[in-house]
Amino acid sequence: MKPSGSTHVHADGRVELTDTAPLKGSRFANDELAPVPVSGRTWSTYNYFALWMGMAHNIPSYALAASLIALGMDWVQALMTITLGNIIVLAPMLLNSHAGTKYGIPFPVFARAFYGMRGANLAALLRAFIACGWFGIQTWVGGEAIYILVGKLTGSGWRNAPELAGQPWTLWLSFAVFWVIQMLIIWRGMEAVRRFENWTAPLVSVAFLILLAYVLVKAGGLGPILSEPSELGWGPEFWKTFAPALMAMIAFWSTLSLNMPDFTRFGGSQRKQVRGQILGLPTTMTFIAIVAILTTSGGKVLYGEEIWDPAKLADRFDSPLLVVVALIALVLATISANLAANVVSPSYDFSNAFPRKITFAVGGLITGVIGVVIMPWKLYSDPSIYIFAWLGFYGGVLGAVAGVLVAGYWVVRRTKLDLAALYSEDRRGPYWFRAGWSWQALVATVVGGVLACGGAYTAPGTQGPFPADGLIPLLKPLYDYSWAAGLAGAFAVYLLLQLGSSKSDRTEEEASERRGTSRVDPAAMDR
Repeated sequence: MKPSGSTHVHADGRVELTDTAPLKGSRFANDELAPVPVSGRTWSTYNYFALWMGMAHNIPSYALAASLIALGMDWVQALMTITLGNIIVLAPMLLNSHAGTKYGIPFPVFARAFYGMRGANLAALLRAFIACGWFGIQTWVGGEAIYILVGKLTGSGWRNAPELAGQPWTLWLSFAVFWVIQMLIIWRGMEAVRRFENWTAPLVSVAFLILLAYVLVKAGGLGPILSEPSELGWGPEFWKTFAPALMAMIAFWSTLSLNMPDFTRFGGSQRKQVRGQILGLPTTMTFIAIVAILTTSGGKVLYGEEIWDPAKLADRFDSPLLVVVALIALVLATISANLAANVVSPSYDFSNAFPRKITFAVGGLITGVIGVVIMPWKLYSDPSIYIFAWLGFYGGVLGAVAGVLVAGYWVVRRTKLDLAALYSEDRRGPYWFRAGWSWQALVATVVGGVLACGGAYTAPGTQGPFPADGLIPLLKPLYDYSWAAGLAGAFAVYLLLQLGSSKSDRTEEEASERRGTSRVDPAAMDR
């Protein structure tokens, strides 16, 4: 099938197909993957701010900040690490978001331009399986909150129920109930997710503020909390912990740095999505970090230990009413974050692999099933595993994919794509490369991934799946900088491999925009 190339470039730089008929016969298209018409790109600055508030204000975000206190940092060190990590990850996130708003395409379709029509499944499924792991973690902690909540209301019988596979059967039931609630929402489609995000966004901060207020009152104000010294100091012990912790902060949102086109494809303009994200990510994550750091530090003052799980901290409170209000808000927060951050993307990714068989809703169901199979209760069991094994390893892998996308879109393609060809079955099309795969993108991703994760190791005195000397001892020092090593390595390798390629590969995309029915000033592309 030859792409029609019939596109219209609007005055603000957004591109849409004027003839979508060819998409209906393509095995690379379905309703969820098709480009969003400009009339449907209605998300405002607030929608993106609310999206980030909903995604950032959740139990794992809180636990991420709190775990730094558990690892020995003081409040200044932890806040510095988190803030810097969020500023760094915002850069590739905004760079990849641009294509979603300009062309109305989701992440797996965007990846076709650089990995190939078939190769895009590699990038999409790498992202999807990691999202499944996150979905499982979020569902586990949400189920745990329900378990504690019901236990407060019904008494000790619920908490002391007979164990099944090492956990009370009532905890497994809570996990299952939380899973079903999320599946019912996602089954209603993307618009249901957007509406849920909008009305929960202002509410999800309530629980964390309740936790903080209670701890401040009980601890006697900020003084005792802020005076807690760092167990690491500012010497070699701190800096040895800082580098991998910073990479973990970046890795926490490295998934979204790839698939933000899934959301920015609905953007009313480039300015709206950029402004919404700049206002949303750093501010909301800094807020939750401050709350988590102060609350965890206060918990140490009150209880003599760092309780990095907010649901378990709330369980220590004396007031049942306070616990109930806090846990209800935590449950809402976790649903909001899980749907947006961990279900939307893999739903598109699985649909991209089999467009004719897997819809958005079916993709969400697959995500839910894999999220259980991956046994999230083990990933979340220890801060060392959570940060250094889980976040550190997958952050490096996704950093490599991000390196290819940023290099391909901004340097090689110069933000110009052939929109129709991204859905074309024509093997002569610009994105078929060799048998549907771009060997340059594949090699760059593998090299970047090996540089990032080849030296994965388990630190002395901690638990983890990797050998103490690293999988590849020579690369062990790079593992502390896994995300940065993966991104920089893949970026450089992809560009080097592209230097020898023919410029003809880019002719079709650039010609496509020239065929558009209107011409605009290049500066308008970034509005």
